[in-house]
Amino acid sequence: MNTLETPVALKSFLAEQEQKTLLRFLTCGSVDDGKSTLIGRLLYDTKLIYEDQLAALENESRKWGTVGEDIDLALLVDGLEAEREQGITIDVAYRFFSTSRRKFIVADTPGHEQYTRNMATGASTADLAVVLVDARKGILTQTRRHTFIASLLGIRHIIVAINKIDLVNYDRTIFDQINEDFRAMSADMNFASITPIPLSARYGDNVTAPSPNMDWYNGPTLLGHLETVDFEDERLESPFRFPVQYVLRPDLNFRGFAGTLAAGTVKPGDPVVVAKSGKPSTVKRIVTMDGDLDMAVEGQAVTLVLEDEIEVSRGNMLVAPADRPEVADQFAANIVWFSEEPMLPGRQFILRTETDRATVSINDLRYRIDVNSFAHEAAKSLELNEVGYCHLSAQSPIAFDPYADNRATGAFILIDRLTNATVGAGMIVHALRRASNVHWQALDIGKKTKADQKGQTAAVLWFTGLSGSGKSTIANLLEKKLLVEGRHSTILDGDNVRHGLNRDLGFTDEDRVENIRRVGEVSKLMVDAGLITLVSFISPFRAERQLVSDMLEEGEFVEIFVDTPFEECAKRDPKGLYAKALKGEIKNFTGVDSPYEAPEHPDIHLQTSGKSPEELLEILENALRAKGIL
Repeated sequence: MNTLETPVALKSFLAEQEQKTLLRFLTCGSVDDGKSTLIGRLLYDTKLIYEDQLAALENESRKWGTVGEDIDLALLVDGLEAEREQGITIDVAYRFFSTSRRKFIVADTPGHEQYTRNMATGASTADLAVVLVDARKGILTQTRRHTFIASLLGIRHIIVAINKIDLVNYDRTIFDQINEDFRAMSADMNFASITPIPLSARYGDNVTAPSPNMDWYNGPTLLGHLETVDFEDERLESPFRFPVQYVLRPDLNFRGFAGTLAAGTVKPGDPVVVAKSGKPSTVKRIVTMDGDLDMAVEGQAVTLVLEDEIEVSRGNMLVAPADRPEVADQFAANIVWFSEEPMLPGRQFILRTETDRATVSINDLRYRIDVNSFAHEAAKSLELNEVGYCHLSAQSPIAFDPYADNRATGAFILIDRLTNATVGAGMIVHALRRASNVHWQALDIGKKTKADQKGQTAAVLWFTGLSGSGKSTIANLLEKKLLVEGRHSTILDGDNVRHGLNRDLGFTDEDRVENIRRVGEVSKLMVDAGLITLVSFISPFRAERQLVSDMLEEGEFVEIFVDTPFEECAKRDPKGLYAKALKGEIKNFTGVDSPYEAPEHPDIHLQTSGKSPEELLEILENALRAKGIL
């Protein structure tokens, strides 16, 4: 046979595979409901396990198995050693398999509450969710949480796999009750279809073939429903969206924009516009490694070449001119919180979309969603795995669609700016018509002119340290010295500001964040007026001090760490607060039952032990002169 010719049978097979639809689905639900076992059963019964895999599975079942002498099918997808030791799923395990009717990618997601972030990862690309329910236990909290997250993430088809039905003697009344409970729970989640199936993942009842043990059930098997469910929507009719991932410029004769179509279709000759700038052009070519295409569709990775030399960089988006996405710097979103540190409104994060990024702050937590009752509850923060509806403000506009319209362009993650950890996932609901529609008023006199008039350099001198460290004392001495020298300054003191601007705030972590945010905005106004602004606040969190620094231009923020040991501060105790806090009479007191995050690299470090306030003032003055502030 000529090796350059593909056999007819192979050609036919490949053509047949290309015509099959691909269904992405996930298994989810509470811990020990049998998710991994169910996927293992699917692979086993569809004869998609190779002989060497089966032999390895038999050996591993003897070592790690939890089903006696039987093969433990869960081990097919529980690949981490920690998963096998504990008998739980930790990471998301993806498996591809195919039948004569359809191709599948299944994500086995963990049931444990602490790994909810991994479940959300698996759900973000799925078309259908198989929610497992232990027939003995019914609907649990994690069942509700996973179902709700599935609805938030745009999944519209649900299979309620009522597993371990063999352990309740195949009782129809239990099946009916769980089905009724699930439908009542999910009544407001807008699922297009909910299909309950009684099954036993361990023994294969109703997984790939009808069970002889349930003559009362005449519905589909799990595989039968997966092969026939109509999940294809109007995605090809959605407006064209092409997030630019990379600009290709191998030589002077080629400039292309690489990415994956997030929605719609595109052909050479189609008009397009840049989402953020609105600049128009026309698609000249659709380039791939295998040659140019006559059309590209959603999900295809291609390179677009345009007729015009317009500016399109990574993070921007090429879109349909007649149906453009939102471009805004403020928007509302549902957020699933992943971090063990609570989400505090006012704190800044890095927002990442499919290709774009921006610094963003959560301005307002409008409400928290109770996963048991789905009620909207007033809250000041989100804890691990909680879901909230929030208003966010970005430092620069981003292009997006509401998540309900486009999952690819309406989703984002939040990244902690200090640790780079992913702390949350968000689904944009709509733009907020606020600051985006308010234009800056051009002013003739800028802050440099105002500072020059006063013969000084405007700056924020930010004194941070424990209560009683001496911040206010040193700041007060410095302002006296500035006054003698004829400089224009003002002091913002933590205690004094709480009598006016921040009188409505308490001392919780949430209120402390808002306290500093407001003072940062006032400090910025003072710098714009050309003043030297002395700010004396405990400001216990690094993230909030960084927030203020980011509000100002380079060199305008000077962090001064008044470093006094806790024991010395408690000994001084000028206001009697430490004594009360140590007795438990004052809650949320910094250094006692609320943390203080000392600066890691302060601009000026004042170590106070063994030094008088006057000596510290001299050290401070010398440091400020060296920085050009004085």
